[in-house]
Amino acid sequence: MSSREHALDLARAHFDSGHFARDLARRVAFRTESQEPAGGSRLRAYLDDELMPTVLALGFRGAVHDNPVAGAGPLLMATRHEDDALPTVLLYGHGDVIRGQDVSWSRGSGPWTLAAEGERLYGRGTADNKGQHSINLAALGQVLAARGRLGFNATWLFETGEETGSPGLAAFCAAQREALAADVLIASDGPRWQRDRPTVFLGSRGVANFDLVLRSRDGAHHSGNWGGLLRNPGTVLAHAIACLVDARGRIMVQALRPPSIPEPVRQALADLAIEPAPGDPAVDTDWGEPGLSPVERVIAWNTLEVLAYRTGNPDHPVNAIPPMARATMHMRFVVGTDTAGLREHVQRHLAAHGFGAVEVGEPVITQATRLDPGNPWVRFTLDSLERTSGMAPALLPNLGGSLPNDVFADLLGLPTVWVPHSYPACNQHAPDEHLLAPVAREALELMTGLFWDLGNHGAGLPRRGEQAGPATGYDRAAPVA
Repeated sequence: MSSREHALDLARAHFDSGHFARDLARRVAFRTESQEPAGGSRLRAYLDDELMPTVLALGFRGAVHDNPVAGAGPLLMATRHEDDALPTVLLYGHGDVIRGQDVSWSRGSGPWTLAAEGERLYGRGTADNKGQHSINLAALGQVLAARGRLGFNATWLFETGEETGSPGLAAFCAAQREALAADVLIASDGPRWQRDRPTVFLGSRGVANFDLVLRSRDGAHHSGNWGGLLRNPGTVLAHAIACLVDARGRIMVQALRPPSIPEPVRQALADLAIEPAPGDPAVDTDWGEPGLSPVERVIAWNTLEVLAYRTGNPDHPVNAIPPMARATMHMRFVVGTDTAGLREHVQRHLAAHGFGAVEVGEPVITQATRLDPGNPWVRFTLDSLERTSGMAPALLPNLGGSLPNDVFADLLGLPTVWVPHSYPACNQHAPDEHLLAPVAREALELMTGLFWDLGNHGAGLPRRGEQAGPATGYDRAAPVA
């Protein structure tokens, strides 16, 4: 007789037999670098030759689609429909990876060959995102092997451009809105809060990049002849930045600060602490918004950073006053921040402080999302993971980083539940990227248990039309103390 424990036994055996590692090795070998202009055929091959046969074997039916943005990577959409009365889960993953950085690898056998050393599985994409979607694909397989059916409907959506900002994803989802209709998004990306603690996050901070440029004149002028007579744009722009964010990292533009930290968010973060792993930098306790814990600063608040600053010729300085200065600014922000007027807010603030000559570039923005922690799908997921692991998962109302979650939460109107399978020190986006074998094994158990529970109890959870959209209205609470 099929049972939850039988499905978990199959999940453990799937990992311990080496079957999972063989699948992952085959996927890592596809050099799917979406930043490379010539990589289009490899992105297509990963979907056509690797993922499509996998989902077909799981009883899905679908196709690979061209991206609506010319030159961007293709997408795969496949559906397994069991019964109109059952809930539908949208699953997401991305098949592209960051550049391999081949010559910089010091462990394993380079980025395109899976290599096991101790508890680490080295290879590009092991953590981001091939290892994570491989776990979820394998978990569906264990439920089907144990029960013969999922007990819910499922749609897979794979893109191949996440590492370049997901071009075309929103347009594709808008065009395929009916085909992608679901009751919840369940996906995996990013790291756990800590390697030994299962984690759920419900959205992500948004990100906005914009340039500040000050052009004072044409051409540089000798400092011996003109020093003290000509305004130095490098000096002026440095002070302009200082009026936006102070010397301790506190945002000084009131309109760029979130209105509050909602009480449900405070409660969810109350039992979490920043615990740097060996090799991680020490946390600067006197940096950022005063009065917040380190966890609140990285998860529940906004930051404004200087990514790059240039004036004159940094590589070959000369004794001359430069004609211009440029800075690239980077803001991470949470739900409730008025980003629609970001450029105007910055321009107005600079002008009020005497820096009206500084040009503010048009920002490139990915919106923030955050599902209400009280949503029934959240409680269901937490209970299932705790039942499998024996410990209460960490709950993050949103990830500190950014994902294209706004496409699912805002455009498709879905509650979004993310269960990450990596960990903070995985070297994501760096040489020696790796997945931890013990974490991957546990994650396979967790997702098998979650999918099993969805088949048993998912019919009792809110369905389309029975729940609010991304549920951000709760995000109005008392101001920060």
